[in-house]
Amino acid sequence: MSESTNALGAYLRARRDLVMPQQAGIPDAGVRRVSGLRREEVAMLAGVSADYYLRLERGRDRNPSVQVLESIARVLQLDDDHFAHLLALVAEVPRQRKRRPRKETPPAGSLKLLDSLMQPAFIEDRYFDILAANRMATALSPGLAAGGNQLRDLFLEPAEQALHPEWENVTECFIANLRQAVGTDIDDPRFIELTGELSLASPRFRQLWARHEVRGQRGTPLRINHPQVGEMTLNRERLAINGTEGLMLVVYHPDAGSSDADKLALLASAALPTSNTEHESPRHT
Repeated sequence: MSESTNALGAYLRARRDLVMPQQAGIPDAGVRRVSGLRREEVAMLAGVSADYYLRLERGRDRNPSVQVLESIARVLQLDDDHFAHLLALVAEVPRQRKRRPRKETPPAGSLKLLDSLMQPAFIEDRYFDILAANRMATALSPGLAAGGNQLRDLFLEPAEQALHPEWENVTECFIANLRQAVGTDIDDPRFIELTGELSLASPRFRQLWARHEVRGQRGTPLRINHPQVGEMTLNRERLAINGTEGLMLVVYHPDAGSSDADKLALLASAALPTSNTEHESPRHT
């Protein structure tokens, strides 16, 4: 049974593999065949039978109680984001069979706002496809042009990887957010296309994807090593665009009065010869 048909089982197995016996209070008893907890250990610590837990992992029981899930979450040391994902995997919600548009069109108002911003800014969807970007965004990174995909560039483009001194942390964050954004909608064609391509091409992506990390992106500082102005730290903010299915306005901004602000201004002087900006045309359709 594949992940697409047994998402709950795939999630439980992945998270079980990440909990070391010592973390769960199980003494080291020599050589073990699994890297994390055994199924029977999870069952014992959660207070359920080994047979019942096996049925959960194999997808034979799709209706565990919240109390059972809370017990399993405690053993697997799931935080709030991971527990919410676990609940979503077993929720009895009718599947939405409507096809999402290949590319959602950002509202006109959001494009006007994007054009007015002097900071690097762009609009992304839940797959990190870039739907629109201002000139400062592409000055910060050519990979941030409309029509690109941040995940593909992060994992497959050496020039984009060189921009991120903390590349490993950045990729981990993006994958965890993709898991949360897609949720249980894992039969979505765009999702299948993107994860399939990256699974074949990137060992790092395969490693992270197998961990089933789930975490929302929040405002955070991001270190960037720019080839023109050197290293700087910018705050990355993601703002939801009302009336859309998951579109976000992403803005990079420095702390006021900092050397990072001076470097960004230097970059802006070359990228924006006038005070008016225009969102970039897509690289491809």
